[in-house]
Amino acid sequence: MSAAFKIITNLERIGDAAADIAGIVLRPADVPPLQSARGRGRTRRFALSFQFIVTEEIPMASKIYLIEDDENIRTLLLAAMRASGFEPRAFESAPPALAAMRDDPPDAAVFDIMLEGTDGIEALRQVRADPALCGLPVMMLTAKDTELDKVTGLDAGADDYMTKPFSVLELCARVRALLRRGRAGQRQTVYACGGLRLDDDLHEASLYGQTLELTLKEFELLRELMRQKGRTVPREELLQRVWGYAYLGETRTLDMHIGTLRHKLGDDAENSRYIKTVRGVGYRFVVNKGEAPQ
Repeated sequence: MSAAFKIITNLERIGDAAADIAGIVLRPADVPPLQSARGRGRTRRFALSFQFIVTEEIPMASKIYLIEDDENIRTLLLAAMRASGFEPRAFESAPPALAAMRDDPPDAAVFDIMLEGTDGIEALRQVRADPALCGLPVMMLTAKDTELDKVTGLDAGADDYMTKPFSVLELCARVRALLRRGRAGQRQTVYACGGLRLDDDLHEASLYGQTLELTLKEFELLRELMRQKGRTVPREELLQRVWGYAYLGETRTLDMHIGTLRHKLGDDAENSRYIKTVRGVGYRFVVNKGEAPQ
């Protein structure tokens, strides 16, 4: 399927350097100038215009972690990634990003090399040394453009490398390419936790060795919750990922499937062992104390 769309996003002025890095043009919006926060000078608002031609279907809401210490560039890339259909999350430094990756693994990550404290290369080495993250697609961004710098990044385990200045359109296209290669390569296919085991390739689920008879949507719902275990997944996201982006049915469908899934797991909504309801938000796959995730 192909589609074309245009998104206009109003942003505070982000500076000429960030615009040059992005390889795009910012045009003044039709709004009056604003006083700067410090009261000196004048700040203009800009409208940031993206126009993308989508020539392939990429799984919706692929989670992309962006680690960049320049606030202007972070703001720009977040807007570009959202406009391109990704679900980006930005970090100013590597340590909180690495912690978030272990709690809620993304589909891909984009690291700036020149980070304060733990730089991008060291962070990448930590990702590759972690069994749960070693297969994560990673792109490196840097102002360095010497051959040695590129070799160092690639040897540390980077899947791709872009030097500044760069085009946000090209960056988003390369992230899509990373996701395609990631799906074609290694991916997690078996999820196990608290006596519950799900094998995506065999399309089988079992509880303490006993096969569970699940419908297609029950299986996909359980897989999504186990994939994001420990994270509260919003109802809208579950509907999007399990029933599809264009799903227009009422959300009671989700509640009914959660109910039948709990029944087959022998779970209790009031004293959840596997699926916990977070009222007003969604559902979270949990593990009781004393039961370690496998």
